Order: sequence, then structure tokens, then C-alpha cells
Amino acid sequence: MAAGPIDATKTALLIVDLQNDFLDPEGAYGRAGQSAEMIAELPARLKPFADALRAKGGFILSTQFTLVPGRGGEPMISPHLKELRPFLKKGDFQPGAWGHQLVDRLQPADFVVEKVAYSAFFQSRMEFVLKKAGIETLFVCGIVTNGGVASTVRDAHVRDFRTFVLSDGCGAFSQETHDNAIRDLSTVTKAITVAEAIAMVEGA
Repeated sequence: MAAGPIDATKTALLIVDLQNDFLDPEGAYGRAGQSAEMIAELPARLKPFADALRAKGGFILSTQFTLVPGRGGEPMISPHLKELRPFLKKGDFQPGAWGHQLVDRLQPADFVVEKVAYSAFFQSRMEFVLKKAGIETLFVCGIVTNGGVASTVRDAHVRDFRTFVLSDGCGAFSQETHDNAIRDLSTVTKAITVAEAIAMVEGA
């Protein structure tokens, strides 16, 4: 998509997986001791931008990592995820449950899209929602930088959405992993800070 000023009314903050089960101490990852300061700080850092975009008529779009309940409510977990995160259990990331929801600080979202893989576009209604809402520009943030964020940005790029990745609005489980992912994404998107994004929106 062409460079130039953005139209805030055709713009969305795409929040990747900032859910209670990932961030809250009582969520699935918190109970298992799986946390990172970089990730915990994201909601507070992103809120000013979310508020600025809402005030200009833009959209807040939240993706929700989802473990689809199977027979008896047991979650359908991919083998690689089961190996990486053996602590995941029945009720975690379950649709409609508290743990599945966007963290309170960034509520409300205009649209919520469930996702079952890294990319929010894979086997989801993401593209349908974006097209129907007339959204052309995406500011992408969330977790993890090298997983859900990177995969979603790349899939948005090949679908001709204009994208920006918020370099300090994303997080991973190590600074090195985050920095490498942001650098790798420079071939398909522009990395900017939350402060720079606010300036863009307020000037739109």
C-alpha cells in the first residue's frame, strides 16, 4: 500500500494475543511461572495509543489465541505446543472464558478474532473483518514478536494491507529474540515506537 498520511478512520490497532491467560498472574502462563517483564509492561504502554486512535475514529482489533475444546472439553493442542508448554490444560485459552479475553486495560475491542496458529490470518475471519470494516492500515502490537506478531505482519503484507509494527509495543521472552524479530520484519514493514504512532494518528 502506498506511503503517505494515514486515514485514522480506516486504521486499526491490531493487538496480538494480549490475553489474561498470557499476562495475568492467575492466567495459564502466570500460574506456570512463565512470564517476562517486557510482556507484562505492554498494556500500560499501549493504552495511550489505543485511546488516541479511538478518539480519531479508528478501530481496536484483538486477536485471541484459542485452544479449541474437544471431546469432554479437553483442548486440541498441536504436538509442538504440547512439547513447549506441557502445563496447558483443560479450560486454558477456552473461548468465552476469562483467560481467553483481552486484558482489561485495553478493553473494549471493536472486533475480536480467534486464532489457532501464529498468524491471525490462518483459518480465521481476520481478512473478512478488515475488508468489511474498510480497514487499510494496521499498527501491529502484542506477543510474541517472533511468533504471532511476525507471522501476522507478514500475512498482512502479502494481502496488501499497510502495516507498521510497534517496536516497543511488542514483546518476547528475551530482548535478543525481540530485537532480532523487529530487525527481520524491516523487509516487509516499518518499525516505529508507540510515541511515533500517536503522533501519526494525532496528525491524521
